[in-house]
Amino acid sequence: MKGRELARRLADLSGFEDPSPDREQYPTPPELAANLLAVARVQGDLDHPVLDLGAGTGILAIGAALLGAPTVGLELDAGALATARENAARAGLDGPAGDAGRVDWIRADATDPPVCTESPASTVVTNPPFGAQRGNEGADRAFLSVAADVSAVSYSVHNEGSREFVEAFAADEGGTVTHAFRADLPIDRQFEFHTEDRRTIAAEVFRVEWTDRDESG
Repeated sequence: MKGRELARRLADLSGFEDPSPDREQYPTPPELAANLLAVARVQGDLDHPVLDLGAGTGILAIGAALLGAPTVGLELDAGALATARENAARAGLDGPAGDAGRVDWIRADATDPPVCTESPASTVVTNPPFGAQRGNEGADRAFLSVAADVSAVSYSVHNEGSREFVEAFAADEGGTVTHAFRADLPIDRQFEFHTEDRRTIAAEVFRVEWTDRDESG
């Protein structure tokens, strides 16, 4: 499936029904998801199990599954998780457990996931909270910390200007930023503190290698 076709299919998915400002629940744009996953496919990262941390309504997890990766989506918000399941069914990804091209959903805190960390072999994808809300500062750090523990490679979306932070964090955890690209996050008015009908936020996507897959078996 080509990137344009993937973006078109992802654009048909439903967003948050009742988004939470405290959790910074904003939809991941289909084009951003498709571009991120296109890089992951070229790098061979979709040949390994994919874990979507803070899956929201499932766009990254569903995109990975549509490209053939065995995928698990972790999401704590019950409403968002219900929408993710509906989206997966709409995309034809609700077959029996173990089927190729299926997403398995787990309701869990993405910063404290119930997954094994002894032999990382998965690819993590995540569009975490940026930490823009008061009391939520540094939220993306917690997601990166989990990615370092459970994956060999991660793809994460961050606020523009985060490269120095991501590179320093990765280096402290024995990782390396191998790819970075800019992305736009168009945000429609959805919370009372929004003053514009639509605003585009500049963001960056980073690919980090946390371990050598050959060593992780």
